[in-house]
Amino acid sequence: MKKAIMSFIFAALVFSASPAEAATTTHTVKHGDTLWSISQKYKTTVEQIKKWNNLESNVLYSGTKLIVSNTSSASAPAKPANKKVAKELTVRATAYTAYCNGCSGITATGINLRKNPNAKVIAVDPKVIPLGSKVYVEGYGEAIAGDKGGAIKGNKIDVHMPTKKKAYDWGVRTVKVKVLK
Repeated sequence: MKKAIMSFIFAALVFSASPAEAATTTHTVKHGDTLWSISQKYKTTVEQIKKWNNLESNVLYSGTKLIVSNTSSASAPAKPANKKVAKELTVRATAYTAYCNGCSGITATGINLRKNPNAKVIAVDPKVIPLGSKVYVEGYGEAIAGDKGGAIKGNKIDVHMPTKKKAYDWGVRTVKVKVLK
């Protein structure tokens, strides 16, 4: 009888979960955890964990439960759904890392790319795209215009990549950029 009741409770729990709940994995934050270490463990990005959990900062507290996997979400760079576009440009896009020769890893707006290697940041000409603007870059996703560079003039951008290999894989491309309101 006990087995039958336990089987019924288990089945009720499994079959009553919504598809989103069934496709979600959580992680309980332990002392010493960082968003970066958690993202690496679950093969996702810091940005995605922040998005799933509506996090504004990188500060974590022990005992907090975080969504770390949600297979009902698309893994490709999200398009700027339901966001107003202030300006759309076609630009020449190259890539950079926080470890290039002469780079400190700190952007013009103060983002530490060495501490946040998966941060979606682009370098821009502030006369074309204002620093701090949220943008959508074709093939890269949503990012922040958080840096500028000496070679970035006019309709050129530099997308931040976490590794040299990914930067080389990006190469040089012509892409559309939407500056979001």
